[in-house]
Amino acid sequence: MGEIEDAIERADREAFTREPPKTLQGRINFLMKQLKSAKAVAAELGVTADSVNRYRRGARKHPPKDIAAKIDAAVRSRWQPQVRKRRRKQAAVTTGITVETRARFGYTAPIGTTDDGRFRRLTVHLPPAYAQRLFDARDAGASDQEMRGIIAEGFKDVYFQDGGGRAMGLSDVEINDIDYLDLDY
Repeated sequence: MGEIEDAIERADREAFTREPPKTLQGRINFLMKQLKSAKAVAAELGVTADSVNRYRRGARKHPPKDIAAKIDAAVRSRWQPQVRKRRRKQAAVTTGITVETRARFGYTAPIGTTDDGRFRRLTVHLPPAYAQRLFDARDAGASDQEMRGIIAEGFKDVYFQDGGGRAMGLSDVEINDIDYLDLDY
């Protein structure tokens, strides 16, 4: 996963109104309810159906780290989908999305001005249209570079050009060398 995909996942986790099950048995039982069979859970996790049943009854309590990580990811991806869906829709329609980052921003500027990229720490609230484009791109399987382009375009519009009030000669903004990136919606 890329930086932007990770940031969206973190923002989704922050939307949880209840925490997912903590125990191994609770997690496996939750996956069983979602996927309907031990065979389906086993296929999702890359283990045998017998292993799933052992985890479920408590006969095996400590899965290997990679399997434990797969269990955690599978539970979190299915946990409270309605809450996640409602928050995304709200961001895409009314509230927008806040992007906090420290990265190198470069841009194409008119002759006589500097276009040297430099590190900036920015927190910018992007309008709902950019949130919608970002979610649509993610759902369509866009690359991290394509999603960076959407955020860079939003930064150009909102931060650098101040919605059309300045820096009108600025044509392209690029985000490179991302130190960190966090989203909130």
